[in-house]
Amino acid sequence: MLDPRDAEALPGEVDPALRDEVAHATARALVDRARTTEDPQVVERLIHLVENEGLDTVAGLWADAAPVSLPGSLWRLYVLREWVRRDMPTVMLRYRLGVEAAPVQEAVAGVPSPPEPRDLQVLADAVLSGVFTGDLAVALERAGAFCRILSTGAAFDADSREVADPGGATRMTRSASSLLRTAEELEHAGDLWRSGSLE
Repeated sequence: MLDPRDAEALPGEVDPALRDEVAHATARALVDRARTTEDPQVVERLIHLVENEGLDTVAGLWADAAPVSLPGSLWRLYVLREWVRRDMPTVMLRYRLGVEAAPVQEAVAGVPSPPEPRDLQVLADAVLSGVFTGDLAVALERAGAFCRILSTGAAFDADSREVADPGGATRMTRSASSLLRTAEELEHAGDLWRSGSLE
């Protein structure tokens, strides 16, 4: 398997087909290794992959992968976890604004009510842990539900800023749309995993 550093050392641009092959091979190897190990430290290291290896390294592996694919899903889950870790006030605000309008999604996401900041961090870690040790489809559905709640919260936040900050409201609306698209992609990936067709 081609190491990401080796791929970067290749002269010229990396062939998109090779980049895609590397993304799928590394994602599959990571998930398969975690699911066959009995060492809880392996899973713990994978949950903290971004802290240990850096977001750029993970992006180099999976950011260009198709959204509804195993590497694309892993990329989205790591970015979501990193957002929760780095910008808890924004995530917490959007969650609180969106959760009352999305009670079914709250149940799927599995966050206690009312949520505390630590609860959202626990969810982000639990989703990644579920990818490696539990039902991957359930982990993807939980992440999708979480994104739907955040999308709803971002839309409400955009509405509240419409008069005072129209530019900010527009950016927030785009963010809500992006989060909704991510939710749909994660949920679709979960369906594909269930049917054995997530590549």
